[in-house]
Amino acid sequence: MDRGLALVAAGLLLLVVGFGASAFAAPGQASPTETSATDGVQTNSTADPQTGGQTPTQTPARLSGTLVGVQGSGSYTAGGYTELAGERVLRDEQDTYFDVSLLRDGRLLAAWMDEDREACGPYESPCARTGFVVSEQDGTVTERYSFPVRSSTNSEVHDVEALPDGGFVFADMDRERVVIVRDGEVRWQWNASSVYDAPADPTQRDWLHINDVDRIDDGRFLVSVRNANQLLVLERRAEGAEVVEVINADDGGSDDSCTVRGRLSDTDGDGDVRCGDPEVFRAQHNPQWLGPGAVLVADSENDRVVELHERGGEWRPVWVLTGADGRSFSWPRDADRLSNGNTLVTDSRGRRVVEVTESGETVWSYSTGDGIVYESDRVPDGETAGGPLYATDRPPETTATAGGDETERPSDTEVSSTETASGTAPPTETVTPVIVGGGGEERLPVFGEAARLLRAGLPWLPLWLRGPQVAVLAVSLVLVVTGVVDSRRD
Repeated sequence: MDRGLALVAAGLLLLVVGFGASAFAAPGQASPTETSATDGVQTNSTADPQTGGQTPTQTPARLSGTLVGVQGSGSYTAGGYTELAGERVLRDEQDTYFDVSLLRDGRLLAAWMDEDREACGPYESPCARTGFVVSEQDGTVTERYSFPVRSSTNSEVHDVEALPDGGFVFADMDRERVVIVRDGEVRWQWNASSVYDAPADPTQRDWLHINDVDRIDDGRFLVSVRNANQLLVLERRAEGAEVVEVINADDGGSDDSCTVRGRLSDTDGDGDVRCGDPEVFRAQHNPQWLGPGAVLVADSENDRVVELHERGGEWRPVWVLTGADGRSFSWPRDADRLSNGNTLVTDSRGRRVVEVTESGETVWSYSTGDGIVYESDRVPDGETAGGPLYATDRPPETTATAGGDETERPSDTEVSSTETASGTAPPTETVTPVIVGGGGEERLPVFGEAARLLRAGLPWLPLWLRGPQVAVLAVSLVLVVTGVVDSRRD
C-alpha cells in the first residue's frame, strides 16, 4: 500500500474508532414514571405569592406528571408537539410549540407558531402566525388568539400565562412588548421601546427577543429581555408600566454580547445600549421569581442554570448547575424550582428534561428523542412565583415584600444596580457560587465551540458530538485529504 492510501485508511479508521467509541460510551436516559392517584383525582397545594398561604387545586390523576412543549422534531420550525408524561396531547396542530401549562380547570394552554401563506395581514406571503391556544385534554381547541408576523423565526410568542381575572399575558417578540388579552381584545400593553433604543421597525430584525413574562403578584411582572442579558420587574400602570428593578443591569462593560448579529444598537447616540454582564447570564430563557431578592434563570448561551440572589445591591449567582447524568447541558431554556425542593431543567439541544437535587444528583430524566424541547412544567402546580432557595446560609437581601410593597428603590434604568435610591452605593461582597452538575468544562475550547455551533445549526446531530469528537473529525479529514493529494501526485 502506498503512503497516500495508508493516510486515507488511517484517517477513516480514526474516524470510525473515535466516533464508535463515543457513541458506545454515551450515557443513556431513563423514561419518566407518571405519578398516579388511587381515586382518580389528585389534590396538590400551590403557594399563593400574595398571602404566602396554600391554595388547593385539583386535576384528573392521568394528568399527573410533566407537561412538555417541543419546538420541533429535528427542526426549529416544524414538527412541534405538546406532550404529557410521554403521551402527546397536542400534535400536528401547529408547526411549533413553546410555553405550555395546565389551567386550573384541566385545560391546556400553549404558545405556538405556524407558517402561513394567506392570512399575512400587512406582511408579504409567506409569513407566519403566532399566539396561544387553549384546548381540552383530548386536543379540542376552546380558545385561540393569534396575529401575523413576518417570519417563523425570532418573532414567535414564546410565553403566555393565564391571569386570575380570566385574561392572558404574553410576550410578543415581533413588536417587543408585553400584552394582556381578555375576551380576545388587547386590554393593556407595555412597549420595550420605552426603555431600550428602538430601531425604526422592530419587526424587521431580532431586536430584543422578549421571550418570557411571569406574574409575580397583582400588578407586577418578571420579563426576560434575552438579547440584553437582562430581567425586568415591571409594575403595571394605567398606561404602560414602570421598570422598578433591573436584574443584571448595565455595569459599563463591553456590549459585544448584546450587539452581535445586529441585535441592540445605539440608535439615540448616547453611547449606551443597556447590556447586562454575560458572565452573570447570557441570552437567558424562562426565569422564575423565587421570592424577594432571588431568581432562577436558564442561562442558555452559557449552557447552565443559575440561581441569583441580591447581595449588596447587586444580583450575583450563588448556585450554578452545569449538567446532569455526567453530560453537560446544551442550551437549557427552562428551569423551575419545584415544591419538593428539586429543580426541573429543560435541556433544549440536549433533547431531555431532568429533575435534579440541590447537590446536582439526577432523580428523574426523560428523553424527547429528536424533539428540540422548549419548556416543561410539573403539573398541576406549574411554575410558581416563589420557591425554595439554594446555596444560602442566610436569606438574600429583602427589598420587597411578598405582597409587592417595596422599599424605596431605583425605578429608572439609568440608575445602576449598585446604587440605591438615595444615591449611595452600599458595599458589595464577594460571592463564590456553589457549582454542581455533570459534564465539566470543555477541555478543547476551540473544538468545543465548533461542536456547539454545529449542534445549533444541525440539531439532529448526535448528542455525544462535542469538542473531542470534532477534533477527531478534523484530524481524520486532514489525513484523508493529505492521503488523496499524495496519491494523485504519485
